[in-house]
Amino acid sequence: MSDQQQSATRARTRQAIIDAAIGLLAQDRAATLGEIATAAGVGRTTLHRYFADRAELIAAIDAEGELRLEQAITRARLDEGTGAEALLRLCQEYFELGDLLSLVFDELQGTAEVPCLGPDEPATGAGGSESAGQCTPALEAAVRRGQHDGSIDPGLPAFWLESILWAHLYTAWSVTTQGNLARYEVLRLTLRTFEGALAGPR
Repeated sequence: MSDQQQSATRARTRQAIIDAAIGLLAQDRAATLGEIATAAGVGRTTLHRYFADRAELIAAIDAEGELRLEQAITRARLDEGTGAEALLRLCQEYFELGDLLSLVFDELQGTAEVPCLGPDEPATGAGGSESAGQCTPALEAAVRRGQHDGSIDPGLPAFWLESILWAHLYTAWSVTTQGNLARYEVLRLTLRTFEGALAGPR
């Protein structure tokens, strides 16, 4: 096997461990490294070759979470369409993060040993803004555009709408984990109610 092939194999194995850890920790915060190794399809010794201890694995999940959140913002194309359309795309992209949302919300609630998964850029999260008036710059620009094009209520500041976005996602995550509604129906309801929030009183 060439060095390039070995490097690709190591990268795939490392990613498989991280993916398995996110999925398992989303279901059981007390999951052991052995259980994570089994879920990833590798041995405990192999896992330790990539992550010396739980702290290293948690740090890797943290970095992976930040990357996925940043990628979701990119996929949402916040500079395209009306402001409301951009924010609805962002809401859907965040919703599609699935198990990662579970770790985000549990971290914000302080209920488990999981990484701080929020991206560095935003100043808000599911718990609200750290300081009123601050929010993700790209989201703020989309809100300003929406208020100009008439798709977003001009009386609602960007930091408020970002907090509302995360509140809707928290509700969606909670209902999804309860299993009372199909996932597609939860997404439909989430987008519908968030769209109404963006438009404001009619």
